[in-house]
Amino acid sequence: MTHTGPLWRWTSSTGTGSWHFLTIDGEAGEALSGTALMRRLEKSIGGFGSLKVVATIGDSTFKTSLFPSKSAGWMLPVKASVRKAEGIGEGDVVEVMLEV
Repeated sequence: MTHTGPLWRWTSSTGTGSWHFLTIDGEAGEALSGTALMRRLEKSIGGFGSLKVVATIGDSTFKTSLFPSKSAGWMLPVKASVRKAEGIGEGDVVEVMLEV
């Protein structure tokens, strides 16, 4: 599945660290929620309700986990090496292809 959205940054309350995420919502988020429900029933879901995925942004393909958000779909962490390789940063609109 593919999804497009803005890259955003979360900073810890102490200000000592930050992470960049892409929120997966809409149709893609609903499909992921359905997959998560099936995995729960199979007892094969990851910690914190996470889903393991292979993500592709531009020419960068990486393995990671999606984490559910109570307020907005799923959160895809995008590590610094991917952001640097693809020349993307906070606020940029990014297209990602996900394999669950």
